Amino acid sequence: MKNITSDPSHIARCAQLAMILEVSATPKPGNIDRDHNYTDTRFEHFLASAVGVYPILEKAARSKSGVGALIHEAVAESGKWQKGGNTHFGAFLLLIPLVMAAGKCENKTCLKAQAQKVATETTVEDAIEFYRAFSEAKVKVKPADDLDLGNDTSIDKIEARGLTLYNLMEISRNYDMIAEEWTNGFKRTFECAASIQDKIKKHGINDAIVLTFMELLSSNKDTFIQTKFDSNKAQEVSLRAKEILQKGDFDEIRDEIHSFDEELLNEGVNPGSTADIIIAGLFVSLFEGMRF
Repeated sequence: MKNITSDPSHIARCAQLAMILEVSATPKPGNIDRDHNYTDTRFEHFLASAVGVYPILEKAARSKSGVGALIHEAVAESGKWQKGGNTHFGAFLLLIPLVMAAGKCENKTCLKAQAQKVATETTVEDAIEFYRAFSEAKVKVKPADDLDLGNDTSIDKIEARGLTLYNLMEISRNYDMIAEEWTNGFKRTFECAASIQDKIKKHGINDAIVLTFMELLSSNKDTFIQTKFDSNKAQEVSLRAKEILQKGDFDEIRDEIHSFDEELLNEGVNPGSTADIIIAGLFVSLFEGMRF
């Protein structure tokens, strides 16, 4: 009998649920959740994206190659279901290779090795599709070397140099959390998964997500904040998260987390890359059998 964890429908639903759990968890300082919206992007836009992208997630779980095209398809499908703009681009960059890896697994223990394989075996065509997805999602990013994501001539440069998607991630890894995940074996993703699974026993799913989010934010300068503001602002936010966590258990710091959330929302500071890694960690946890 086929192991249920390798069933494409099961894997796709794990990815959907990961996206829904992340956006529902509150308070995640600075980010949209069930209690907070932005002017042009709302909680419901994230739900629509997570539900609408199901066919691409199931396709990814059946696929042995084409990660770049699948990321592009996921971005396009997300856009068909909501008008809130870029809701899950960074999440798709992590989820698609993880979902593809899960589809190759005979058991839950091989996921990390398979994900590394998906990442390292990418092609030039994957890199080109990745650039096209960036353009479609209208994501603000720091230019990588002379490969400007907003310039169509970059595709010609990718072809001329024979750069794969993994090569592009290597170029960006020093200043981009998602790219670093691709090149370090999804290290933070699996750490987040372990943290959530450990905390859920005591705190329940919502608070386990919030605490893991705070821990990740406290130890990493969020890429989205660095791009929108600068490195100093990202560092300031990380230090603030660390200070709050050092003050006690969750019940003791809950009010401070709420205040931190309001501060970041008022400033328009949203740690989007941190949220993307939380989504990936939730997917790993659900694929490994976590229930709540």
